[in-house]
Amino acid sequence: MNIWEIIIISLIKILIIVVLLLLSVAYMVYFERKISAWVQNRVGPNRVGWLGLLQPFADVFKLLLKEDIVPDAANKPLHTLAPFIALFVSFATYAVIPIGPPIDIFGYKINLVVADVNIGVLYVFALTSLGVYGITFAGWSSGSKYSLLGGIRSSAQMISYEVSMGFSIAGVLLMSQSLSPMKIVASQYGWMWNAVIQPIGFITFVVSAFAETNRLPFDLPEAEPELVGGYHTEYSSFKFAGFFLAEYANMIIACGMITTLYLGGWQVPYIDKLGLSTTLTTLIQVAAFLVKMGALLFFFIWVRWSIPRFRYDQLMSLGWKVMFPLALANLIWVAVLIMLFNL
Repeated sequence: MNIWEIIIISLIKILIIVVLLLLSVAYMVYFERKISAWVQNRVGPNRVGWLGLLQPFADVFKLLLKEDIVPDAANKPLHTLAPFIALFVSFATYAVIPIGPPIDIFGYKINLVVADVNIGVLYVFALTSLGVYGITFAGWSSGSKYSLLGGIRSSAQMISYEVSMGFSIAGVLLMSQSLSPMKIVASQYGWMWNAVIQPIGFITFVVSAFAETNRLPFDLPEAEPELVGGYHTEYSSFKFAGFFLAEYANMIIACGMITTLYLGGWQVPYIDKLGLSTTLTTLIQVAAFLVKMGALLFFFIWVRWSIPRFRYDQLMSLGWKVMFPLALANLIWVAVLIMLFNL
């Protein structure tokens, strides 16, 4: 392929991913409300559209019409920039998550990922580390003590749990010998899923993902009883919607990374032995990836409505005294497996 063909194909991929991600984020809010209603024996949204399916669009329209209020004491440039940083990081991270194997379309071999880069995992870590700036800027620039405390909490929380997350991923990288998400998925052929081989690493990564996405029981940066609304207390209208969308986009990306790193990605055990056509095999593999992601998203929402919030000292104690040693133990476990069995 020449350079222009590569650019056109990449732009089409980006457009498809952005549209799908925006729709997914909008409907994650809807499913959050429906699942919470199911957990609490309520009805949930059911007025706007059939079964309330148009509720996300009504919510977006309502937020667009709300007044954009900026406190007098706020640092206005940073106050405006913060939600854009959060959104940019959330949407840019999805570029390296593969949803299926390479396919042939009109003679072109196309990878079902926006950017198949050799340092994909490192790229995700770099961007998620930048994501804390959006929340910290929001807290500091608002000119509110509640917001500032929320921003500080978020910074400490993300640093604490990124250490455990990094050591958990190190075990995956040892097994696959690569930083490329495509190669990590390929290394989990059959039942060689990392969740099976290193369950401790899988559990520590999932718990760290909850903390990284500020989801209950780790939503200390926005704890309503203590901080009113935390870092986004002084936000309204579409800026508030930006943080709201970024949280759900981060949740989708976290589930995509868990699926890719630990649940075999788009792998269906030994599907190539069934003698199916290439097209059908690819469709099943893409569907498998989406089903795994959907199950994880349901789990994320279910946990929010089932477990109470930790105290802040409990959160930090869990991160440094439990998660960090477990992640180190998992790394040693994987190294021993590789030495003994030449995996």
